[in-house]
Amino acid sequence: MAADLSQIVKAYDVRGVVPDQWDEPLAELFGAAFAQVTGADAIVIGHDMRPSSPGLSGAFARGATRRGVDVTEIGLCSTDQLYYASGALGLPGAMFTASHNPAQYNGIKMCRAGAAPVGQDTGLAEIRALVEEWQDSGAPEPAGTPGTITRRDTLEDYAAYLRSLVDLTSISRLKVVVDAGNGMGGHTVPTVFAGLPVDLVPMYFELDGTFPNHEANPLDPKNIVDLQQRVREEHADLGIAFDGDADRCFVVDENGDPVSPSAITALVAARELARYGGKGTVIHNLITSRSVPEVVRENGGTPVRTRVGHSFIKAEMARSGAIFGGEHSAHYYFKDFWNADTGMLAALHVLAALGGQDGPLSRLVAAYDRYAGSGEINSTVDDQGARLAAIKAAYQGREGVDIDELDGLTVSSADWWFNVRPSNTEPLLRLNAEAGDEATMEKIRDEALEIIRG
Repeated sequence: MAADLSQIVKAYDVRGVVPDQWDEPLAELFGAAFAQVTGADAIVIGHDMRPSSPGLSGAFARGATRRGVDVTEIGLCSTDQLYYASGALGLPGAMFTASHNPAQYNGIKMCRAGAAPVGQDTGLAEIRALVEEWQDSGAPEPAGTPGTITRRDTLEDYAAYLRSLVDLTSISRLKVVVDAGNGMGGHTVPTVFAGLPVDLVPMYFELDGTFPNHEANPLDPKNIVDLQQRVREEHADLGIAFDGDADRCFVVDENGDPVSPSAITALVAARELARYGGKGTVIHNLITSRSVPEVVRENGGTPVRTRVGHSFIKAEMARSGAIFGGEHSAHYYFKDFWNADTGMLAALHVLAALGGQDGPLSRLVAAYDRYAGSGEINSTVDDQGARLAAIKAAYQGREGVDIDELDGLTVSSADWWFNVRPSNTEPLLRLNAEAGDEATMEKIRDEALEIIRG
């Protein structure tokens, strides 16, 4: 029976349970379709530590070589290491990972040469259509001359490139606990941190795609409990957690307290603006803190607000020539990294900022964390549209209140705001609220939740 691609081809990637929803024969068709849609003579492929990843990536490579495309395999890598290879080699790329999803999942993140994203509007819909066609009619005829497969190690070059973008030579020595969550950070961190003035305390660096210690999703508070405790036990300067494919990083301070990704966005934005002479555009999505555009303006930059999602951030970065972009989900995008996201580079910026001054991290980030936020709160609803309409009706016409519909519904006033967005894949509404103080935030949050949950 043909696989139901509507269940696994998402807005930005392919993702599903292996082998129930997809398998190696299907991966081979995806490889052939990727080759055809990109029109490339050569591509680069990498994979994470999940048990199914080597087989799936190998099948994808076979599909591409059957179409006459040469393949460079870089093997085990983080997603941002694959983006590095795509940018440095000038090749379209495919990364086999399901990021923070459970072990039975796997997926493909695809990009064009220079790490340009492949999403529904930039090639993924065409790839899906070809795979659906070939599931019914059989795989396309192989090219007269098959492509070759070459293996290449890019880890050292990736690490050297990142270190070239952040000056860490003169910082004071730091003690850093890193929780890799048995994901690809355990592969990349030792090489990236080698030779830096850092005393590294590793946690869960063993590559294990069954995630025996905790889910590799540091945005869920339960998954950073071990890191928080270890930072306090070690009297470390900070802790860093990476997700499964190590493209996102999450930071805790010397007390083990979480640092808001919005505060990290603001901190890195200030540093990048200084590096660009106090000029430049910085992208932030609409659920980041108001601290972010404030800090950007204070440092001479121009903030630009976008919808949530990496395809929107990357598209706006390319359009505007932005130097940096950040999301509250702990994705950080850099002009000097082909507009792609790299949690590792953001982590190096945090180390450089902390080690370049005398105070603790909690004091450093306080300047970038100015508001009380709710975090993201999910509510299951019967009718997303009806609930959004109810919110709009409740606030429309209130004095001093603005409403916009860039992404879901954002309701704002001078000293608070909240956004409600529908999930694309589940019957959920996602609420984020922020205000100048905790009491106001809680009042606004609870008002919105009462309407959402009806």
